[in-house]
Amino acid sequence: MTLEKIAEAEAARDELAAALKRNGIVLPSLSVDPLSYSSEPPRPLIELGRCNPETARRLAAVIGGRGGRS
Repeated sequence: MTLEKIAEAEAARDELAAALKRNGIVLPSLSVDPLSYSSEPPRPLIELGRCNPETARRLAAVIGGRGGRS
């Protein structure tokens, strides 16, 4: 069960990274938080990490439906 949850979280992280990349956005710290799947039952979380203001604005534009590329 734990390995399945970890694999599911890693797949979700990869899907998000790919979607962001298609919109010209890279979150360098995007990862699965290893501490989050150590609980019982495991509840893996995706760590989005930090980004600079320009990346935050581009991300907001994509989420808001205005597109991310300038």
